[in-house]
Amino acid sequence: MSKIKNMKKSILGFISFALIFACGEKKSNHNLEITGTIKGLKKGTLYIQHIVDTSVITIDTLIIDGNSSFSSSFDLKSPEMLYLYLDRGTSNTIDNRLQFFAEPGKINVDTDLDLFYANAKITGSKNQELYETYKKIVSRFNEEQLDLTEARFNAIKSKNEKAIAENDAKNDAIVKRKYLYAINFAVTNKNYEVAPYIALSEINNATVRYLDTINNSLSKKVSQSKYGILLKNYIAERKKTE
Repeated sequence: MSKIKNMKKSILGFISFALIFACGEKKSNHNLEITGTIKGLKKGTLYIQHIVDTSVITIDTLIIDGNSSFSSSFDLKSPEMLYLYLDRGTSNTIDNRLQFFAEPGKINVDTDLDLFYANAKITGSKNQELYETYKKIVSRFNEEQLDLTEARFNAIKSKNEKAIAENDAKNDAIVKRKYLYAINFAVTNKNYEVAPYIALSEINNATVRYLDTINNSLSKKVSQSKYGILLKNYIAERKKTE
């Protein structure tokens, strides 16, 4: 009987401990959780920011002191581009801001102090994954344009009018290819908020007809998102003045 009593006491004790532990756990009611590590960072301040109208607004401020890992949680009304701004304290490096396309869920950002932006690895966001794919292709167009810029500079130095004209024609063709790629990418990914974001941030000076093509292809959910609404309003303003 004493063994049974002792066993009951042990079970009750375990249950009580479990309940106390569960009550003590911090459970977030927010729809976005951001975690990450900045390798090599011992001390500094990390700001999570977004753009409202034309102002940069800080959503959360995280103090880094000895532990290079960080975490934050808050409510995100609609998927949007967020920015991690690192105040290193004594360093004046310009590599202190990285952007990522956030969406409700769990997102992880791993990077290092030396190459804060370039070495960032971001997981947990489909919009971010798509945006990285888009930027990878666009970077090829940009490299072609850089080569043409150098060639044009040399043509100007040698006063070769024919070479200058040919160079300008090639550059115009690249710009057109880049715009068509952006439009096709956005339409193909019409179910994701990255589509209207690309229209607004990458090709906002395209003809209204092209922007309308993207806008009209968006799913209902995306058209009602932050960037979907901004795109619709932007097109409406363009139509008033053109």
